[in-house]
Amino acid sequence: MSNTLMWAGSGGAGLALGLFFFGGLWWTVRRGLSSSHPASLFLASLLLRTGIVLTGFYLVADGHWQRWLACLLGFVIGRLLLMRLLGPALVRPPVDASGTEEEKGHAP
Repeated sequence: MSNTLMWAGSGGAGLALGLFFFGGLWWTVRRGLSSSHPASLFLASLLLRTGIVLTGFYLVADGHWQRWLACLLGFVIGRLLLMRLLGPALVRPPVDASGTEEEKGHAP
């Protein structure tokens, strides 16, 4: 197998693993907020996601550190891609009479 194909395949697998891991984390946090047993949900999700990702890394690397590195790079790119697509759901706190919003972030 050529090096380019090896890097692309390992990186693509890492990308898929990253999308799975962080997409699952996003789903877990969204569901965990309304769950009757959030601790169980978070623990089960963590174990499942981590187990699948570690198994995927092991199978992709096949004893070669270069493949592991390419997979890790794809994993990180998957995280960045999901961060860009889903974005943070920031809610701005209301401004009260004690000061403006800019002043609230500073110590007195």
